[in-house]
Amino acid sequence: MSTNPGGPGDPHLPGGQLAGWERAAGGPGRGHGAGQHTVRRHNLALVLREVAGPLPVSRAAVAARTGLTRGTVSSLVEELISARLVTELAAARGATGRPASPLQLDPSGPAGLGVEIGVDAVGACVVDLTGAVRARRVARSDHRDEPPAAGLATAEALATEVVAEAGLPIAGAAVALPGVVGADGVLERAPNLPRWVDVAVGEELGGRLGLSVRAGNEADLAALAELWSGGPADAVHVSGGIGVGAGILLGGRLFRGASGRAGEIGHVVVEPDGRPCSCGGRGCLETVAGLTALLRAAGSADLEDLVAVRPPDVLAAVGRALGVALAGAVNLLDVPAVVLGGIYPRCGEPLLHAVRAELAVRVVSRPAVDVRFSALGADAALRGAATAVVHDLLADPMIVARSAHPPLSGR
Repeated sequence: MSTNPGGPGDPHLPGGQLAGWERAAGGPGRGHGAGQHTVRRHNLALVLREVAGPLPVSRAAVAARTGLTRGTVSSLVEELISARLVTELAAARGATGRPASPLQLDPSGPAGLGVEIGVDAVGACVVDLTGAVRARRVARSDHRDEPPAAGLATAEALATEVVAEAGLPIAGAAVALPGVVGADGVLERAPNLPRWVDVAVGEELGGRLGLSVRAGNEADLAALAELWSGGPADAVHVSGGIGVGAGILLGGRLFRGASGRAGEIGHVVVEPDGRPCSCGGRGCLETVAGLTALLRAAGSADLEDLVAVRPPDVLAAVGRALGVALAGAVNLLDVPAVVLGGIYPRCGEPLLHAVRAELAVRVVSRPAVDVRFSALGADAALRGAATAVVHDLLADPMIVARSAHPPLSGR
């Protein structure tokens, strides 16, 4: 049972998607056969995704919905219970006839570990099978002038702490990164992290933690997290921080481009004669709408200072710049929604109204573009990383069977 509307327990949402790591949008189909060599895996996933619905379900109901025999369903359920993916509740009292024992996802079963290595912070969290966050920590850690080893050490420490706090076996991990992540999971370039060039972050962090770690772009993972929390399936999700990135969702799937570089909206030029940018260009959106530029324009010492004042003129100017860049993206991609995440939800209505106004005059499509703040805010990428692991587990429960041992168990 999902405790999150649209969370990992929602069988109608896609499996995990990261760099080169995607599954069919709907997961296993219902009532369809599979080749002999994949029957067991297919049927385990089929049953698990029925159990992962919003309400507990009986074995008989799973059989009716999937077209599998009751005997087959019972055998598969026992296997899922043994793997701690499913738990069976006590039958309801007072019902006529033989009461059924409802099934639900096991909140004490294998969980997903999410890590985010940002420009000036590191975060880690654990999400259980139901989508609930069981532990979360964020620490300041500026990586702009530090070698990758320093950031990786901080990430390792935080990840170890949240795993111990959650007390759950960890099925795998994903790390969100502020730059271009190739299909092989290598961080190829991060404009605001000049020393992080061609770093195999997933592989190196995995070696430190003793488990498999996938790597993905933080804006992509934030977009997926927003989708899984009930957000629009066709949207541009803008992740604002020191850098500005975007995750693009088309039909409920990430659009990453030919080589994974789609969504670098922070380096779209909005002021041709503007300030130099960390990417080597000039007048990029990031030089106007990134956190450093925002603080400079507002005369604020940090984000908390800015949020306390919320200077309307400054925020309106940032909103206009965002609107200019986003209008081009919306006109090109024909998406009906824009989600403003990262630091932007904390900036409030002046920024939101300015983005809406700019899109209203620059976008040729009708009706008006749905512009909203992210429901998850600055936590979206971190949540997306952990939840992507859970989604992959629900799509292929044999991931647990293939694990030689449960690395990083808090028990």
